[in-house]
Amino acid sequence: MERIKPFNSNKTITTTHYLGVWVTRDGFIRHQFLPNGRYVEARGDNENAFAGYYSVLGNHVEYLDDTGFTAEGDFIDGAFFHAGMVFYKETA
Repeated sequence: MERIKPFNSNKTITTTHYLGVWVTRDGFIRHQFLPNGRYVEARGDNENAFAGYYSVLGNHVEYLDDTGFTAEGDFIDGAFFHAGMVFYKETA
């Protein structure tokens, strides 16, 4: 299986199901996957609580935050599971 977006590559992501905004059921945490391989996580009124790079292998996502920590998550049955939380894709 090929890694779609290695950290720090210049490749632009255009055709994946996970791009966009994912939110917890209460809407407090919003996680946005951007086509340039960056992510931004908003918490409540803080629109930039966390940000960094992500890399995708199949349904698995690995993070490298700008502060240096790493994390991971998985897409399972239309939901995104990350750090003990469940996110659902925001629709327009």
